[in-house]
Amino acid sequence: MQSPPGPGLATLPASPCSRCHPMPKPTESSFSATLSRRQLLAAPLLAGLPAWARPGPAHHEERMNRALQALLDHPARPLASLSVLVLRAGRVVYEGQFGRRWIAPAGGQGQDLPVTRDTLFRMASVSKLVVALGVMRLVEAGRLDLDADISEALGWRLRHPAHPEQALSVRLLLSHRSGLRDAGGAYLEAGQTIASKLLPGGAHYGRGESWSPAAEAPGRFFAYCNLNYGVLASVMERLSGQRFDLFMREQVLAPLGMRGGFEASSFGPDELANLATLYRKRATDDDAPWNRTGPWVVQTDDFRGERPRPPAALAGYELGSNGSLFGPQGRLRTRVADLGTVLAMLATGGRHAGRAFLQPRSVQALFSEQWRFDAAAANGDWLDGLFQAWGLGVEHFIDRSQAGPDGVVRGDRLVARGGVQAWGHLGFAYGLHSGLLLEPRSRSGIVYAIGGTGDAPEQHRGRYSSFPAWEEELQDLLWGLALGA
Repeated sequence: MQSPPGPGLATLPASPCSRCHPMPKPTESSFSATLSRRQLLAAPLLAGLPAWARPGPAHHEERMNRALQALLDHPARPLASLSVLVLRAGRVVYEGQFGRRWIAPAGGQGQDLPVTRDTLFRMASVSKLVVALGVMRLVEAGRLDLDADISEALGWRLRHPAHPEQALSVRLLLSHRSGLRDAGGAYLEAGQTIASKLLPGGAHYGRGESWSPAAEAPGRFFAYCNLNYGVLASVMERLSGQRFDLFMREQVLAPLGMRGGFEASSFGPDELANLATLYRKRATDDDAPWNRTGPWVVQTDDFRGERPRPPAALAGYELGSNGSLFGPQGRLRTRVADLGTVLAMLATGGRHAGRAFLQPRSVQALFSEQWRFDAAAANGDWLDGLFQAWGLGVEHFIDRSQAGPDGVVRGDRLVARGGVQAWGHLGFAYGLHSGLLLEPRSRSGIVYAIGGTGDAPEQHRGRYSSFPAWEEELQDLLWGLALGA
């Protein structure tokens, strides 16, 4: 398999291509419609806010600091570290950092290191939202059609074995309706390829666990799947002529002034020194017991003694053969402040530093709902209520909250009082919880990274959503400030 000839993306014109992504008609939830009405429509969101978050001359930073520190130090569910940012009407109004990015082991050498504004976190699945920005850059450059058969880019025919008539597209990958599943592995190991894993008869095909059952057909059934992004990264490599991590650095991270990247082995000494180690109060084995009064246990990203190594089998790597090597599903390390830049860019219709990073129609494409959970139709896996609707590379939080027959409340509600809908992405891995969420009508939103959890999330369920209690409380605090003016 050969890489496509021709110049890299940076040499191509970046004009929008309407053929590549036809847009739905504007709706009240679309970016173009809501941005022009934001002052009128934001007003109802202010009702019921806590007094300290309502419009006023001060942002009550001291009270927010105390509330977040208390959340970090909660005796029943402590957190190792926390970094947050709040955007209100397109402007950053609060940033805060708490806890430790590195915790000196008992009896060992060294001192604890605090979280600062320059701390980078492994953002887990929030990475997928950033990858979607790279996809739209390719669309605008005319190199990618969201609805084209990805077989054309891969150079070989890829189909669900039970549905050979259904072409697989980037749109289906971004909206988790491709028919791929993580049961066969969330990403491909070194030495595997997309073809060897997904083609029947391939060396790593196994029993076909990477494909959904025949009844869950592509295009009709939603199932969140990390492997979608390994395939997507492979398509991006073939179309751009660049390795995925290098493409993302050149076309997304650098233009937005973001630190870090998808490949930690390429980081400089300053970035590695500021990288947060992720912790839980349990061993790395997911079956190990929790001990909330015990020590914090390293889960990943402790590089103080040794630099991270490049991916295995990198020498002679063939573009498009296995883009999952570079962690498109969840290995972006960056600062919360840098994700704040992404948030502000999306809030202003794709503009950054006075220039168009994306066209407004591309932002609207991301925020176009592709799937909504329908229990009666059994049209997808709602992840115990957390996934209610999905766009392109972003979740749509539609403010559902309901108690099931078991009495447990489930849903995607973001604030205790309800009434807030948003677009964005969440991340959960190795003790980290992260989120980037935008309410387009008011151009307001939040970003956060929690660098370690002290007890099992299922033991601390939220009161009105499927979030764990600490994340539910954090979001309620941050949204109160975001929508306070």
